[in-house]
This record gives sequence, C-alpha cells and structure tokens, in this order.
Amino acid sequence: MRGANRTRTWAGRPARPVRHTRRPRLTRTEARNARAAAGFVLPFLALFLLCFIAPIVYAVHQSLHRTERTGPLGLGGREREVFAGLANYAHALADDRFLTGFGRVLLFGAVQIPLMIALATVLALLLESASARGVTFFRSAFFLPYGVPGVIASILWGFLYVPGISPLVEIAGSLGVHVDFLARDTVLWSIANIVLWQFTGYNMLVLISQLKAVPDELYEAARIDGANAWHVARHIKIPLIRPALVLTTVFSIIGTLQLFAEPMVLRPLAATIDSGFTPNLHAYSEAFVSNNQHVAAAEAVLLALVACVLSFGFLRLVGRRDEGSGR
Repeated sequence: MRGANRTRTWAGRPARPVRHTRRPRLTRTEARNARAAAGFVLPFLALFLLCFIAPIVYAVHQSLHRTERTGPLGLGGREREVFAGLANYAHALADDRFLTGFGRVLLFGAVQIPLMIALATVLALLLESASARGVTFFRSAFFLPYGVPGVIASILWGFLYVPGISPLVEIAGSLGVHVDFLARDTVLWSIANIVLWQFTGYNMLVLISQLKAVPDELYEAARIDGANAWHVARHIKIPLIRPALVLTTVFSIIGTLQLFAEPMVLRPLAATIDSGFTPNLHAYSEAFVSNNQHVAAAEAVLLALVACVLSFGFLRLVGRRDEGSGR
C-alpha cells in the first residue's frame, strides 16, 4: 500500500521533518565588541576572586583546621594542620570575653548609629535649605574628619581624653566637675564620640547626593500649596532620601561590628580596654598574641555571619514596612 511506511501523527497527517535552526553567527563587529567587553570584565573578576573570594575561602579553611605539634609535651618536632570540624567555633563561642565584646559593640551600635544618622540627616537638610549660607565651606568642614585615618583620629582625641594634658578635663575641673573620659563606664562612649566625629560628614554627603536628585518642581509645588520648610523636609525630602538612609544605616551596622582601630589606639591609655573589648580586637589578640590563628579565623567568620544577619535583617525589616505602607 502506497504510503504505508510513512510516519503519521495522531491526527493522521504525515509528520513534517524537523528543521534544526542554527544560531546566527556573530558579525566581526559583534565579536570584537564581545572581546572588548570581556577584556574589561576579566581584570575585575580576577581582582574580585583574588582580593575578596580567596580571603574568605582561606579564612573558612583555617577555621576548620587546627595545628597539631609533635614532640614531647607538644614542643618542638613538626607542625601540621589537621581537620578540626567546628571545634574552633565552639571554642570561640565558649569564650566569655568574645561574647562580652559582641554585646558591647551591639550596645555601641544601638546608641551610636541612630544618633549619627539623625545628625547626618539634620546637617544634610540644613545645607540643602534655601537659606543656607556658606554651604561649600560647611560641607567641606563637616566632611573633613572623614579624611583623617581612624588611627590618627584616635590619637588626636586621646590627647583630649587623658587627664593632665586634656584641655577638656581642665575646663571641667575648673567648673568643679570631675570628668574621666577613659573610665570603665565612659570609655565606650568616648570611642563613640570619635566614630561620630569621623563618619557623620561622610553619611551627610551621601544624603546630600540623594537630595540633589529630588526634582525642584516638587519643592515649587509644595510652596504653592503653602508648605513651609518643616513640611517640605518631613513630607518630601525625608521620604525621598529613604534609600540613602537605609544604605548609610547598613554601612554603619557593618562598620560598628568592625570596630578595631579606636580601642586599639586607646588601649595603652585606658586600662579598662582589654584584649576582648571588641570582637575584632579579640580576634587580633588570638592571632598575634596567643598565636592561635585558627580560632581567630573562626571568630572572623562568626563576625562576618553576624554582620550579614543584622544587615539583611534590617533590609528585610525595611522592606516589610514598605510593603505594609504600600497596601
């Protein structure tokens, strides 16, 4: 029968041969553009892998190993790294000084971050107001402390904190007020003052950059409707710089957990600052004083995990509030 060997579809019609379409070949111009794009991206990827991914992988590797020494009483002989599992993390979490340092920086951040963000917002709004005078000078003056390295800033403020050479202590003493900026109850807030002085101007500049993007038509429409400066700042400026406020808050959370330079510099001046004053300081002490780099690596990984949890938790909280207000 003619057509008996022909393949038929379920509808009884002969199946059409499947045509394989080929991907169009790139033209010379497209290929050259692709190579140029790869040439720009590859150096970044190489530096990203070398300077960011590789240190993280190495820190995690170090945190999962320990050094085993051979010889009498573990002295002399050879050293080798053996797998330790989560023993270094358990050792870090069982250290009271490390956990106390975590609690101290969390308290530090709970007070210092809102104060710094509020002050930066006020300064940004004032410098962007229509009646502001000498905007360029004050903007540079407020931003200037950020250009001072943290170590130098801590040394400068250390001279203002030490009794006997501090003019602030002498002025307070002449008024009959005894002030000890390096006492156990006040040294944390003395460090907060240094951080506040150094980073408020930076956050202010970020907020000003966001304010520059606000269209002037919104301000003009608000003035036509009879809104004063307070109404414009509350109902237009602050809501529109919300992304910048979230960004600066996240940066401040990460920076707070990384607190190191200020207590490290003030440590010789204040006996109340020990090796476990902050988590970073404790990890530094474990690595370079106790010669236990594996525990220090575990503490660094824990510190990074806490920073990620707090940062993404804050972003999640802000996102939920935005969703709730948008309904």
